[in-house]
Amino acid sequence: MPAHRKLNFPKRKKKKSRQQNKLGKAPGTISYMGDKERSDSIIFSTSYNENGFETSKFDNLEQFFKEERADKISWVNVVGITDEPFIEKLGKHFNLNPLVLEDIVNTEQRPKIDEYEDYIFGIFRMLYISEEEEIIGEHIAIVLHENTVLVFQEVKADVFNGLRDRITGKLGRIRTRGADYLFFALLDAIVDNYFLAIENLNNRIENLEEEVYQNPEPIVAQNIQQLKKEILKIRRWIYPVKELISRLIESENPKITKDTKLFLRDVLDHAIEINESLQIYREMSMSLMEMYMSNMSNKMNEVMKVLTIMASIFIPLTFIAGIYGMNFDHMPELHYKYGYYVVWAVMIILFVGMMFYFKKKKWL
Repeated sequence: MPAHRKLNFPKRKKKKSRQQNKLGKAPGTISYMGDKERSDSIIFSTSYNENGFETSKFDNLEQFFKEERADKISWVNVVGITDEPFIEKLGKHFNLNPLVLEDIVNTEQRPKIDEYEDYIFGIFRMLYISEEEEIIGEHIAIVLHENTVLVFQEVKADVFNGLRDRITGKLGRIRTRGADYLFFALLDAIVDNYFLAIENLNNRIENLEEEVYQNPEPIVAQNIQQLKKEILKIRRWIYPVKELISRLIESENPKITKDTKLFLRDVLDHAIEINESLQIYREMSMSLMEMYMSNMSNKMNEVMKVLTIMASIFIPLTFIAGIYGMNFDHMPELHYKYGYYVVWAVMIILFVGMMFYFKKKKWL
């Protein structure tokens, strides 16, 4: 009895779960959950009113706390959320709930809006296009205070350059409005940039459609599968935003004025449009795989048709060759003077006749 050989498969490297960092810890524990390297947090502060603006940079909290911001709207932009003591100290200064601080440093937190007595807290996903034409998603948290808006983001790159230009150049109405309008403007910039991500997905779908029709190689199927996963991931980031904006519009919180709610309705319209587009692209990505499989099947059918026609042509010819290839002595045709030429003539006539028949049936 043959011995069974044990197959040794290569072991897959176990991916470390980020959730393990939270196991056993009390709610409200500030523990960064993300893939960024540890670095110091930096504060970029912009204070403005109708008459002017000031911008400052702080890497020391004590200096930031001493800054005078009376009678001005302040946009406090915190870049880097891996420095947990820094975030905790800043949160205590603004009297933020420990659960809020926990969510700020949790990059896996889904989009949400929480209303507290003194502030409104929101988490969103900021999307932008990299130089390699890839969609980058960054965790961002926004806190709306009375005259201050806190923004916590992972890296310095963001989608707010247009908003900064409006503040420094006194463009539009932002310098004459309150902190709730700044909160709206930040949210509007995030949602508007979703359109660029949607456009990127649309271009990729169109390119894959051409590849599916022209060159359905196995790599195309891998690209389609990757696109499907990316659409689902982006949809998970964007889909809740519509409901969150609706909650802000319906909220009776005095932090958001009636005038600002009118502008939030415009953001809601954009969010609805984006969600509808994402649903369409999700269905298109699924149909792309079906188209790919259908084209591959058609390609295989064409190959099988050619092989079947060739086999059908050579079967009768092989039959004739087999008959006259037998070594029997008493076969009258073997001794016929023109037997060789007759057999060739019969084979050629069969070949031409079958080709004509297949052509008539439009199988060729």
